[in-house]
Amino acid sequence: MSGGPGPAGYQLRSFRAGSSDHRADQETTAWLEACALGFQEPVATPEHLAATARAFEDDQRMLTGVYGTGRPTQAWAPARPVATYASFVEPLNVGCGRSLDAHLIASVSVRPNHRRRGLMREVMTADLAAARDGGLAIAALSSMEATIYGRFGFGAATFSRRVEVDTGHRFALCSRPAGSVEVADPAALLQVAPALFDRFQAQTLGSLRRPASYPAKVAGIWADDSPEPDRRVRAALHYDVAGSIDGYVSYKILPWVAEPRTIEIVDIIWATPGAYFGLWDFLASIDLVTTVRFGCAAMADPLQWALTDRRGFKVTGEDDGLWLRVLDPVVALEARSYEADGQVRIALTDPLGIAGGVFALSVREGKAVVTPDETKDAPADVSMGVAALGSLYLGGVGVDTLTRSGHLTSTSRAALGTLGALLAHHEQPYCVTHF
Repeated sequence: MSGGPGPAGYQLRSFRAGSSDHRADQETTAWLEACALGFQEPVATPEHLAATARAFEDDQRMLTGVYGTGRPTQAWAPARPVATYASFVEPLNVGCGRSLDAHLIASVSVRPNHRRRGLMREVMTADLAAARDGGLAIAALSSMEATIYGRFGFGAATFSRRVEVDTGHRFALCSRPAGSVEVADPAALLQVAPALFDRFQAQTLGSLRRPASYPAKVAGIWADDSPEPDRRVRAALHYDVAGSIDGYVSYKILPWVAEPRTIEIVDIIWATPGAYFGLWDFLASIDLVTTVRFGCAAMADPLQWALTDRRGFKVTGEDDGLWLRVLDPVVALEARSYEADGQVRIALTDPLGIAGGVFALSVREGKAVVTPDETKDAPADVSMGVAALGSLYLGGVGVDTLTRSGHLTSTSRAALGTLGALLAHHEQPYCVTHF
């Protein structure tokens, strides 16, 4: 455990989640109760608190609380923090089978009557600096609000679509996928999901390894926003022609209050395209259902083009997923994969003073060498903020887009073209992990 003074009237404490005898310890319980308040979640049972604490222990999450030093009569005791913050480390796929450990930030909340006092800035600035000093080159988070984290140097880096697929009479695939699908008990995903996701992770640019609680969540056993199992969740497994499991889907049929009868996909993971199409074919075969909703489809989802009638695939919305924040430009840029060669000098500004400077990026045969210019004698070819680099890092946002929107400036169009070619990927990054 570590601690120290925070802003006037507050104390900061960081500690590991703990549990014993099937109960979360007192400090963890108080922190989880404060976090649930911040995210407007139901009051959890002791069993749910214990399960969450055990999952956080498995993830080796560091929990930070900001604690008030007093309380008025009948108010919550100071043992429950007025602000919460958590961090842990998971690998990020940065292309071509390469992986980079990412510092993940979660559970950021500030009690309404303690906002605008600099609490989040104090905690986040110290945590990001400590992560950099500890050798981590990039930080990541999932944001519920788009306007908060840009000022801390985070940029939206992966995106997904909400889709509705007409699975009525118009649904048909251009070719029948190989393999077969069988219904399974959702609890089977506790054993199946981790290994399958590892296969998915290894081949998916922008994918993060999932926290320990994920298999239980996709199986409907428990969720962050409910202390009770979701008994509507069903599961199906896809088998390849040799009989090995290469995909799964968990789903639930929404209450039948109006037409059309609708399935909502909770999670769908596949190791081969055939498994993905086969699972969709199974969902489309469920009686009395004419619509399937998927809230986290890839920006370039191939299903639309695998349908004989692509108009049955309707995009209803778009969301950002993973937000990235570069902590060490040298390590981060040298870690990722490249599909073009070239060199460019980048001037990077950082509002927190963590990763700013001028850096020469040189790529030959897909391998990058990044050299910081301490003297800044030569002018930079391209200038940007660290949040822009976070958006560009996986190739999910183009250099031209950020230039047109004013996030990048350059001495020449040629330099922008070089940087765009260096940071582009032939595939769109895709992250289906939320934390």
